[in-house]
Amino acid sequence: MKVRISTRQVYHKIAEVEIEIPNMKEEEVSDYLIENENLYTDEIDKKVSEAEYEFGSGYDCCDGGWTDETSDSEWRYDIKGINYGGHL
Repeated sequence: MKVRISTRQVYHKIAEVEIEIPNMKEEEVSDYLIENENLYTDEIDKKVSEAEYEFGSGYDCCDGGWTDETSDSEWRYDIKGINYGGHL
């Protein structure tokens, strides 16, 4: 008799970068970041490649504000010094 033993193990990486942006209304930041993704994508891709894998989905770690358990990846921003941010 043969049996198959299977496992599904999930690992994640989290990377962060900080960039300077012009002063603007908080509710305009998301659109600005989406329209100017060239300001951070290369740097964050580099950070992701350097980050260590951690066991688990990463959904509930780091106070990251991750809200979509079903998504394979999430992008978010947080304005430094105030409690405002959201998903990109």
